[in-house]
Amino acid sequence: MTSHHALAPSRQILNKVPEVTLWFWIVKVLCTTVGESAADYLNVSLNLGLTGVSVVTGVLLVVALVLQFRTDRYRPGTYWLTVALVSVFGTLVTDNLTDNIGVPLEASTLLFAVLLTLTFLAWYRSEKTLSIHSIVTRRREAFYWLAILVTFALGTATGDLMAEVLGLGYLVTGTIVAALIAVMAVGWRLGLNPVLAFWFIYVLTRPLGASIGDYLSQPSGLGGLGLGATVTSLIFVVGIVGIVAYLAVTKADVITAAGLDTDDATERGGLWQTIVVVALVVVAGGTGYALRTSALQADTTTTADATPTPGGGSPTARLSPLGDLSVFRGTTQNMLDLLDAGDQSGATARADDLEVEWDDAEARLKPRDEAAWTDIDGRIDTVLREVRAASPNAATEKPALLSLLTALG
Repeated sequence: MTSHHALAPSRQILNKVPEVTLWFWIVKVLCTTVGESAADYLNVSLNLGLTGVSVVTGVLLVVALVLQFRTDRYRPGTYWLTVALVSVFGTLVTDNLTDNIGVPLEASTLLFAVLLTLTFLAWYRSEKTLSIHSIVTRRREAFYWLAILVTFALGTATGDLMAEVLGLGYLVTGTIVAALIAVMAVGWRLGLNPVLAFWFIYVLTRPLGASIGDYLSQPSGLGGLGLGATVTSLIFVVGIVGIVAYLAVTKADVITAAGLDTDDATERGGLWQTIVVVALVVVAGGTGYALRTSALQADTTTTADATPTPGGGSPTARLSPLGDLSVFRGTTQNMLDLLDAGDQSGATARADDLEVEWDDAEARLKPRDEAAWTDIDGRIDTVLREVRAASPNAATEKPALLSLLTALG
């Protein structure tokens, strides 16, 4: 195996990434949560829309990457700013595929898994190592950031697939992901290839961060702590700034010259370990997906059989192909009533409830009629953008709510 010491001196630079410590994982999870909250804020509160947010974030990411590549060594502020922006942009890549193009999350998950595999293959073929402790050339740095971008997109697709499509919810998804991270961490300590363990955990911390953020921000009535997105984001931003400042002063995560060879000896055996771990993940994931989708289909069939016929039952149950949507209609009507009473803050709070209720019901409703679900989902997105806008306008809020009420039956 070719060591980085064999590289020509003209190509070598000081190591550009931090040591993987507990601080590394804490800041990474915090950046993940803030990244998702920032994307939602720009998309909904500032009403930029998914495309607008993608353009703005893409430009900021390019600027951050230019600064990162121009640095002569690892600098915590620049590095973690880039990670936060990659987190936002990676999330938006998946969201654009899902919302704007209509690519199923199952397909997105497979697509990004393949892209990540190809990235690692190209990285290893070019550099003869995937060591995360030897990012000492521009080419390795480019591969490193490309891999990070794809891991965020893959983590987003995987987390959304589990939480929304399979209907597990973010709390259960977060618990499952945390357990998998613990297993990989123990494996790492017991001799599992460090590069393999690192990248698996890196992917999994994306849905973990999203689950933590949702749990803190969701209303208490829906199983959360009710802190709200703004307070949650502020807490995490303060945490990031504080830890990064500490690292910048103490240099606690700077890789020393002696640490550059950390992964070289343990990279041997990585191929067969990767094959075994990936095979186990594919089998377990495929089995879990099949069992969960079968259960959801059975639930959908049972509910459909119990739906009242046109001779009886509620009008919504008769008219909507998705079944009884009275819960969402009630929330929407309540928002409209609050706006009529001049209570904008109350309507905004209820918008949070509508979003969570609809997301939690996706796995149950979408299989019944995907076209109907997609139509209502788009109308709900419009309502959320209008009601949460920085400068709400009743002239556009109320028509959006009335349109949604019509679609809900």
